[in-house]
Amino acid sequence: MNFKVDTKNDTYIFRLREERLNAHIAPDLKAQLLLLIGDETNNDILLDLSKVKIVDSSGLGAILLGLRQARANDRRFALLGTHKRVNSLIQIAQVGSVLTSYQDEEEALSGMAAGE
Repeated sequence: MNFKVDTKNDTYIFRLREERLNAHIAPDLKAQLLLLIGDETNNDILLDLSKVKIVDSSGLGAILLGLRQARANDRRFALLGTHKRVNSLIQIAQVGSVLTSYQDEEEALSGMAAGE
């Protein structure tokens, strides 16, 4: 799995650099998210999916695991830069109401800092 993690304003920005988030990538994403959420910084998690064009059910499961674990550890979790096809899957799966999504990084960072 190709990714990079940046830190800004007490937020980890996990930049997934793959075109597909599928059953092949999802286990690695889960493991990396759990490492970030389990550290001692209490940083929030912003999952940058701007390079991801296709997400399958395994990928969606990895995203939801990140959300659940972040909430269980009193952290915020949001998505950044989701493509139209990814947004469609989120709506079809009826999880749009629990996933916060931003298209702009600065908006995401300020929104997360404000607790939105």
